[in-house]
Amino acid sequence: MDFSLLSSIFTVLSLVVFIGILYWAFSTRNKAKFEAIGRSLIDNDNGKD
Repeated sequence: MDFSLLSSIFTVLSLVVFIGILYWAFSTRNKAKFEAIGRSLIDNDNGKD
């Protein structure tokens, strides 16, 4: 196995992992959970200005 083959395998594997993360982040199943987390950051102001 030479370096170019290992580099190609690593590149393809990285792309697959990246696409998996995008799918997980934008899936409709997680939308409500992520919106709740985002709202909690705004609602958790504790009266500070």
